[in-house]
Amino acid sequence: MTDVSSDWRMYVCGITPYDATHLGHAATYLNFDLINRYQKLRGATVHFSENITDIDDPLLERANRDGQEWKTLADDQIDLFARDMQGLRVLPPEHFVPVTETIPQLISALEALVAKGYTYKIDGDLYFKITPFLDSLPLALEDALKIFSERGGDPDRIGKENPLDPLLWLANRPGEPGWPSSLGHGRPGWHIECSVIALMTLVGEDYLSLHEKRAASLDLQGGGSDLIFPHHFMSAALGKALVGIDFASAYIHTGMVGLDGEKMSKSKGNLVFVSKLLAQGIDPMALRYALINSNFNEDRMWSKVILEDAEIKVANLRSTLSKVEVFTGSNFLNHLLLKYSHGLDTKGALEILEKWALANLLSEELAIEELSKLDIGEISNASPGEISRFIDSLFGLAL
Repeated sequence: MTDVSSDWRMYVCGITPYDATHLGHAATYLNFDLINRYQKLRGATVHFSENITDIDDPLLERANRDGQEWKTLADDQIDLFARDMQGLRVLPPEHFVPVTETIPQLISALEALVAKGYTYKIDGDLYFKITPFLDSLPLALEDALKIFSERGGDPDRIGKENPLDPLLWLANRPGEPGWPSSLGHGRPGWHIECSVIALMTLVGEDYLSLHEKRAASLDLQGGGSDLIFPHHFMSAALGKALVGIDFASAYIHTGMVGLDGEKMSKSKGNLVFVSKLLAQGIDPMALRYALINSNFNEDRMWSKVILEDAEIKVANLRSTLSKVEVFTGSNFLNHLLLKYSHGLDTKGALEILEKWALANLLSEELAIEELSKLDIGEISNASPGEISRFIDSLFGLAL
């Protein structure tokens, strides 16, 4: 990771609250929690914002299917998500913003895009002209069209200037919520929501009139790898259209989580929910450990064996930290931090931590011998309290 300034701006795409938090969601938010913690340890003042897409087709469809008021469903799922994150000790963002609370700001942003000539209408629906930004398309056009269709886009709609043009404002449909505006009665599209919420919370409410000398509005935009296209591409284009500079300096995407060799998805019915695991009495620290013990940007599989292995490792750490004194090295904490900071290598850092814990459960002679192999400096006795606090600050593991 590069050096940080005193103010560091991170935006992570949040939930659409129509169902409980599954392990794929949890892995994503845990990894950005690790980045948040690391930046804080480095001395940065982290400004962290996350949206809640509490008005979207999946939410309305689920509410209609279950005969439930859409706002009630959203509120219930937002509360459940917050409890899940609290259980996993994810530090809450500075700004946790529902889309429905930002409608006036979204309308102002859309009006600005209209004034800049970036939009056109089809039957009352407002679209964004993506063509000026296609030089940064992250995949082949043919693949983009296919994925766009699969992830909420409408490339085949008659009248569009470019098949990839995203919807900005959806004209009101009978029986669906909407808001009055100069654009007509309706509701915002998906991509513009993140652009505006990120800018208004991390740059400032007056971002449209600012001319700050920055390379980009944000330091980091993050989410799952399924958001690379179209969502992050579109929100970045919209952000640049609004303020004239790049939306983010860096983009980080987490890998997907599968189950026992298969993709985890609602259609397969094999989603594993955080709330159900916690209700079954699974140790939340073992669950956290299992989910961060992998390379953040690689797809991974979940299984009962992985959880059981994490439970053993957490138990070993707790046994070590419960001792009156432990053996450690003069450079142990820095060694952990350096490993962790190299591409967010939590797996490598946890391996060092595991070896340290196991060594401390041996006899004094064997412990010193094993610890000397870890290149962690001069071995000596230490209080486990400092190490425990460091583990909590860096990994979020309260042991």
